[in-house]
Amino acid sequence: MKYLVCSDIHGSLPVLEKLLSHYQEMHCDQLLFIGDLLNYGPRNSIPEGIDPQGIVKHLNAMAERIIAVRGNCDSEVDQMLCDFDLMSDYTWIVDNGIRIFLTHGHVFGESHLPRAHFDILFNGHTHLPHITRLENGSVVVNTGSPTFPKGGNPPTFVIYEDRVVSLYDLEGTLLQSLHL
Repeated sequence: MKYLVCSDIHGSLPVLEKLLSHYQEMHCDQLLFIGDLLNYGPRNSIPEGIDPQGIVKHLNAMAERIIAVRGNCDSEVDQMLCDFDLMSDYTWIVDNGIRIFLTHGHVFGESHLPRAHFDILFNGHTHLPHITRLENGSVVVNTGSPTFPKGGNPPTFVIYEDRVVSLYDLEGTLLQSLHL
């Protein structure tokens, strides 16, 4: 399986459309969305092209290919619009024996790791992208944000396939890659 992993779209339809373009061009099988899909939150500015209903229309059309978890800006009202589950704080995927933990980062994340062993932890929340191998060999990946990047970083997303995690900017340029 080939996954596009992203977080922190915060309601920007043009950003989602770019991500979905990469999803198609890179022949991904599944979209792993790890929080803050429709709302921008009180600490962020209003994103360019804000259109939560447009986002829902695009994503509901591919709901069977989405695995999502809740971010700190996602709500029960958002879930009412979505044809895919959005309200779990975390979920697990096992891909060819690799244990993948998906979470937004406000409950579990780099500063509060889950107790169970994982091979990869994907999170967002801080909008600071990186791929880091821990001392125990596990890998922590922050997907950054394609809408509100922080720390001077570009807008980003991640591709995961066959034990390789790759961080891309929104234009499709590879920024960092790590083989498990």
